[in-house]
Amino acid sequence: MLFLSGCALAHMPVLDPHGAVALTERDLLFTAAGLMLIVIVPVWVLTFWVCWRYRASNTAAHYMPEWSYSAGVDAVVWLVPALIVGCIGYLVWTYTHRLDPYRPIAAAVAPLEVDVVAEDWKWLFIYPRQNIATVNELVFPSERPLSLKLTSDTVMNSFYVAGLGGQIFVMAGMRTELNLKADGPAQFVGRNTQYSGAGFAGFPEQSFAVRAVTSPEFDAWVAAAKRSPDSLDAATFATLEKPSGKVPKHYYSSVEPDLFARIIAKYAGPPMQHARVSAVLAPVSSAGH
Repeated sequence: MLFLSGCALAHMPVLDPHGAVALTERDLLFTAAGLMLIVIVPVWVLTFWVCWRYRASNTAAHYMPEWSYSAGVDAVVWLVPALIVGCIGYLVWTYTHRLDPYRPIAAAVAPLEVDVVAEDWKWLFIYPRQNIATVNELVFPSERPLSLKLTSDTVMNSFYVAGLGGQIFVMAGMRTELNLKADGPAQFVGRNTQYSGAGFAGFPEQSFAVRAVTSPEFDAWVAAAKRSPDSLDAATFATLEKPSGKVPKHYYSSVEPDLFARIIAKYAGPPMQHARVSAVLAPVSSAGH
């Protein structure tokens, strides 16, 4: 009980949601756990009851060495789990569509669009409308939905901000989408939850800062990023994409046009263009990736 109380006191962002998507996912988790307790609680109760009822010193317990079958027991053993599986199946089907990461979040204002690129071992965030980019920091106004377009410039990664919504995988040559919204100003820790090589733990679990701020604070943050002396052009990106760990947050005051699309396109050509990805994946796969 002492160890369990320590776990309960620890900060668990999954159980402390700050957005409608994360709140729905938490409630779904509680519902699924409650359904499974229908089996777990009776099993524990019956285990202790059987041990007490049929203890050696209890001579009043019925001794039935020829007993082999009970229709009632058989019905409970099969029907109750079947009903639980059916209920969970309904929840999975319903909420898979309701929580579709590609589904835009309805709001009175247009979403903030951000392009996300997984690198070794850092995250690049490109704001096309604001024409800025950041490394290892994602900032957005809490009053607006956040529309993310994601890809990888290396092996498969998994983008996850536990307090805002579920994780989504990103792969080279592919684009995935994720729509999120915070219910107010808050700070989060985003992570790559997919092991991606030797530098994965260099910047603790390849994490990045996430901040939901007010609209004036977001405008001030964009203005500060605009004052950065660095711009993200082809030469700068060639340096940035090289594997490096423990990378601090960094701002770029401008971004080369269509950079995100070109990152995806460079893996979408003939098989020889995939050599870099295959070469990186091969040792990871052989190590039980």
